[in-house]
Amino acid sequence: MPPSPARSAAEHLDVLIVGAGISGIGAARYLKTELPSKSFAILEARRASGGTWDLFRYPGVRSDSDLHTFGYEFKPWRDEQSIADAPRILDYLRQTAAENGIDAHTRYHHKVLGASWSSDEARWTVEVERADTGERTTLTCGWLFCAGGYYRYDEGFTPRFEGLDRFEGPVVHPQHWPEDLDYAGKRVVVIGSGATAVTLVPSMAGTAGHVTMLQRTPTYVMPIARRDVVANALKKFLGRRRGHALSRRKNIAQQRLVWSACRRFPKTARRVIRWVNTRQLPAGYPVDEHFNPPYDPWDQRLCAVPDGDLFRVIREGRASVVTDRIATFTERGILLESGQELEADVVVTATGLNVQAFGGIRLTVDGREVRLPDTLAYKGMMLSGVPNLAFAIGYTNSSWTLKIGLLCEHFCRLLAHMDTHGHDSCRPEPSDPGMPTRPFLDFGAGYVRRAVDSLPRQGDRMPWLTSMDYRDDVKLLRSGSITDPELVFARAAARAEATA
Repeated sequence: MPPSPARSAAEHLDVLIVGAGISGIGAARYLKTELPSKSFAILEARRASGGTWDLFRYPGVRSDSDLHTFGYEFKPWRDEQSIADAPRILDYLRQTAAENGIDAHTRYHHKVLGASWSSDEARWTVEVERADTGERTTLTCGWLFCAGGYYRYDEGFTPRFEGLDRFEGPVVHPQHWPEDLDYAGKRVVVIGSGATAVTLVPSMAGTAGHVTMLQRTPTYVMPIARRDVVANALKKFLGRRRGHALSRRKNIAQQRLVWSACRRFPKTARRVIRWVNTRQLPAGYPVDEHFNPPYDPWDQRLCAVPDGDLFRVIREGRASVVTDRIATFTERGILLESGQELEADVVVTATGLNVQAFGGIRLTVDGREVRLPDTLAYKGMMLSGVPNLAFAIGYTNSSWTLKIGLLCEHFCRLLAHMDTHGHDSCRPEPSDPGMPTRPFLDFGAGYVRRAVDSLPRQGDRMPWLTSMDYRDDVKLLRSGSITDPELVFARAAARAEATA
């Protein structure tokens, strides 16, 4: 049967990348380098590249991973700041895109609404909406690479607060920071204790009258040097490329050592972190009340504070921490369950993210809707029963981009293998349908727990485990074989008939 006129008119690409953030730019660069004959495009719903690093505009926004590992392996990090702020990271990402000719492949204001797979044709039909005009178009592609991260860009998470409408001042979520917010000399309450809160408090304390971090539960917080002295010395004496490579290896080993030690010896790790915190805080400070969580280190991500800036503003009296629960908002601030009232002129709800897998794209395979909780993650990058779809999810216990690089390498090897052997599609299928499963992200953070029932799952063995260990993933994704009994390759029915 000949293709319909509508299908004939649709533009076809070998690979369609969704998202022009750190993962999408990385995937595009690997494609251009490893498979230069492949046609591809990046579809970005927003008007600019950079993803998270362009979206967030709150004071002090930065990475809490060092840029020698959070940056790309192929592009040395040149700045002296190892823990870098968002403008530096954004410049780095956009330099990468420009240097590799990726800008010409990026289409802004293109939001992917849905994608439907046809096994007969071995292609995805992708429905796209122009975010600027509302116009809808259709593309087709051989592979769909979802690089949009794991949370919603259009809204952050704010729990229901009793009496919020009574408060007379502005209430701001960091994901939607207003450019004209004036907090100079004012009393600010930041609700939250995670990475965003510990970034905001010292950043706002320089201008605000006083900043209070109001937390329901403490978080593990550790000071870290903003500049990596060893890495800067290596780059100076060995050159940028060799110095970057050695710094990257050093920091990968360091990250793994810290995480492994915390998991293996949680009581010792807790004592060490408490000792460090005590040395950073004023004498007699109630460390156990405000910086001693009820869970073990790395049950949730540790919060890094560059050069101990959070502890510094607490010592100087410009910021304070309150550990309590909110009873209700009042006209003047927040009434706590203890009876204390925190007066505030501005409230910032650093209360987390809304997780959203694959950007909320509706997926169907041969007319059947894909329900993510019914799928298993294969090698942490594909879904069981879903052909020719890859996704990029990084580490929760280390630098996100370490895993993204390995996934992109493996993806390119997979496409090359299919070309060599004449395959049009591949899909993961577990040999044991009754294999025990557990959540895809086995992590205690609140934003993960809220969304766990809407995400794929993982199995109890490779390749169905979602590895969070860089060394294991090097073996699996960089050195391991592409072929696997649980990865099924096929040719399109239309192509098979044509060559019969």
